[in-house]
Parts: sequence; structure tokens; C-alpha cells
Amino acid sequence: MLGTLLLGWAVLQCGRFILSPLLPAIIDDLSLTAATAGLALTAFQAVYAVTQYPSGRLSDEWSRATLLLPGLGVLVVAFVAIGAAPTYLAFVGGAVLLGLGKGVYVVPSRALLSDLFVERRGRALGVYTAGTDVGGLAAAGLAALVLAASLPLVGLPAGWHAALEAAGWRSPFLPIAGLLALAALLYAAWNREPFRRGPASLELGTTVRRLATTREQREVLAAYALFYFMVGGWINFLPTYLATAKGAPESLASAGFALVFLTGICTKPAAGWLSDRFPRRAVSVTGLLLATAALAGVVLASSVPVLAVCVVALALGYKTQFPIVDAILLDAAPEANMGGDLGAARALFLGVGSLGPAYVGVTASTLGYGVAFAGLAGCLLVAAGIIGRQHRRRRSAASAAPGD
Repeated sequence: MLGTLLLGWAVLQCGRFILSPLLPAIIDDLSLTAATAGLALTAFQAVYAVTQYPSGRLSDEWSRATLLLPGLGVLVVAFVAIGAAPTYLAFVGGAVLLGLGKGVYVVPSRALLSDLFVERRGRALGVYTAGTDVGGLAAAGLAALVLAASLPLVGLPAGWHAALEAAGWRSPFLPIAGLLALAALLYAAWNREPFRRGPASLELGTTVRRLATTREQREVLAAYALFYFMVGGWINFLPTYLATAKGAPESLASAGFALVFLTGICTKPAAGWLSDRFPRRAVSVTGLLLATAALAGVVLASSVPVLAVCVVALALGYKTQFPIVDAILLDAAPEANMGGDLGAARALFLGVGSLGPAYVGVTASTLGYGVAFAGLAGCLLVAAGIIGRQHRRRRSAASAAPGD
């Protein structure tokens, strides 16, 4: 089941990430502007964020399977719709379906892994979230292949060459839909949960109150909201920053972007494993501090080798957080509302994270990238301070426990 969910997540993320490098070709083919294309992606992100909580809560009320299989089905339709879109409105419709399908899939899949891997929750989530980086690398390779279809590629059969050139930017989306359909079939074959439907209460107010009741929960939400804000600002501007502020060639900037995903493939499973063996918050703080120092190094670096080392160190630090964030939230959630709590928290994180690109864009335009990234480093430092203080409180409480 872990392999099946990982396949679905990696393929889904590949389809999501491939939209960015193909966007200029999409704009040209559908006669869009940068603004209208941006609105389509905003619609995707908004639907994705809003869907997080209801999908998680309904997976608690009904079953994980009741959400997961339809979610995969919606994703198949979404990628077919995007690849076949003849007009802007059809493209927007595909983007909205993509946001809906991804939102329906993401929280129940994590909640199901939490159900299956109680003692190895961090490791399982680390393997699963590494699918983001597998998908990102695959997207980079596919995009390069599609964009180079008009060039003679060694080893590529002439028939494939002609088909790629004729299909243009649309060519990756049907295979992506096919792989998601395969994931859906595998899930249906191996699933042992019942499919239940019926009356359900979202209980958003109750969930929000529970998440915000204790000081520790409020601090976790604040710290990781700052972290997601940093990620939203950093990852969206990394290639642009390397090309403009650092003067790197476009190919080198793309390689730097791919390096982040490559680092994440190894880092996330390792971070999840460490968080099962050692206190999760201690591992998280170590990663946050490493990312803070590495982000400062990226800004100060003046040579390509030093810059590459700093980018890898930054990826190592911030990629560590993803399985740990999910595990901390799921550890604290009541068994009957794991999906709802995770969905509500992720909706908050994604909402705050969506402001990161706007912050970096405005700040870099007025004050420069150095100031913009200094602000992001400050977010990481504050988050590390909050989680580090929690770790110290927990350790002190454990030391003071009777009989210890």
C-alpha cells in the first residue's frame, strides 16, 4: 500500500511540476498572457488548499478508501483535460480538477499511512513525501525532452521524435494520466477498507478549537506556518535567483533546481527514520538551523562550487521537515480525527505558504534578493527557536517525572 500511494503521489507531483517549465509553450499555444496563466495556477492552488480539511475529515467519518479512489479518478480526468484543452477555459477547468483531485488525495493518503505504520510513522511518511522529489526530477527530465523535441536526440526513434514534436507541450499528460489510472487499479486491488458514505459533519469549529487549545499546538502551527512561508518564497524563485542575482547560465540554474529534488529523495526517508529513533523536535530543529545557515551561505556565495554546496545544505535542512511536520501533527491528533486535524493544519500551512512568493517578488524588486532571503532566514530561525523551546520543555518534563 505504501508503494501504491507513493506511485500515485510521485506521478501526481510530476504532472504538477511539469506545468512550470511548459508554461511558456502553453501560453503561446492557447494565446494566453502571463496574467491569465497565473490566474489558472492560482485557481489550482486555491482549490487545493480549501479541499485539505474536508477531505481529511470525511476520510475520518467514512473511510480513507472512500476518498482515495475517487481522488485518483479525478486526477486522471484532470490530466487528460489539461493535455486536451483547446481553450483557456478548458485549461482552467483542468487546473481546478487538478487542485480538487490533489486535495482529495493528499490528506487521506497520509492518514492511511499513519494508520498502517504506527511505530514507523516517520519513516513511512519520509518515503511517501520523497515522492515529491522523485516527481520533480521526472518532471525536469520530461520537460527537457518535450522542449527539445525539435532537436535531433541521439537514440530517440524517428517515430517518437515526430510524435513528440507534433504533440508539443501536451505529450506528457496522457502518460501521466495512464500511470495514475494504474495506481488507482492497484489501490482498488489491494485495498481492504470498506467504501462508506452517509451523513457526515465537518465540525470545522471543533477541529480548529482543538488544534488551538494548547500552547504546544499553537506553537507548532505558528512555527511550521513560518516554515511553509519560507518554502513558498524560496523554491519558486530559486532558478530566477540563480540566473539573475548570481549570473548563472539557464542550464546551471535548472541544474540547481534539480539538485534540490535529488537531495530530497534521500533526505526525507532518512529524516523520517531519525524522527522515529530520536525526538522529532530535536531532528526538526537541527534541520531548521542547517537551512538557516545554508540560506545565508547561498546569498553570500560568490563561486559556483560554494553555491552548489549551500543549495544542497539548504535542501538537506528544509527537506528534513516535511515528514516530521506530518508526524508531529498525527502524533497529537485523536485517532478518530487524524485526517481532519492534518487537513486543517495543512490548509493553514498552504495558505500562509502561498504568500511567500508574493513577499519575495515584492521585496526583491524593491530591496533586492539579499534582503528578501534574509527575511526568509529569519522565519526559519524563529521556527527553530519555537520548536527548540518545545523540545527543552518536553525533556525537562520527562526528567522531572516521578520515578524517572
